[in-house]
Amino acid sequence: MPHIDVELEKLKTKLLEMWDLVEYQLQSGHDAMLQADQELAKQIIKRDRKVNQFDVKIDRMCENFFALFTPVAVDLRMVLAVLKINANLERIGDTAEGIARFVKKLDAPVSEPLLEMTKVVPMYEEAIAMFADCRVAFKTNDPVLAKTLIKRDRALDKIYRKSDTIVTKFMADNPEKISEALAVLSIIKKVERVGDQVTNIAEEIIFYREAKVVKHKQDKKKKKD
Repeated sequence: MPHIDVELEKLKTKLLEMWDLVEYQLQSGHDAMLQADQELAKQIIKRDRKVNQFDVKIDRMCENFFALFTPVAVDLRMVLAVLKINANLERIGDTAEGIARFVKKLDAPVSEPLLEMTKVVPMYEEAIAMFADCRVAFKTNDPVLAKTLIKRDRALDKIYRKSDTIVTKFMADNPEKISEALAVLSIIKKVERVGDQVTNIAEEIIFYREAKVVKHKQDKKKKKD
């Protein structure tokens, strides 16, 4: 195998290791939310340092790759995609940390009526599933799968857009649960961001494999929606 291909594989492997860590952070945030698990929330916050270490390491690997080689065509798009995917993974790690900080504000597990009204659980589970499928799309070089993720993000956006009204009504009816409701609303906003960040990653996979920029097309669709 040519040396350039060996180094590209190292880049992909390191990125997938970071992906696994961030996925663990997201899943842990989901579990911590449902159980109001303060200890797990603290662990998520602490592990964010490791996510940041991956971010720096991958950036340096990309810089060294450009210094050693003069990549063109698909190889160049691959490294550029890794750089941008790395940045989005780091942001998702930060988002998971943010969710953990809101979990720390919960004194008890979120009430079932609030969970059902807001649909935060299916929303969060779909975000985790999208993140996992995005990893598959990257690992298998599958732009078709990546394109489906962009469409799936719309379901998260719909839940997010309704959340303000739903939570406001819940707080009016349950003034003793205002703190809990605000924490859930904040978590919903964080999960919506995860959907956007997964979409960003999916767009990079499409760019890498098909040399097509789809970012601005998606922005136009969102404005119409």
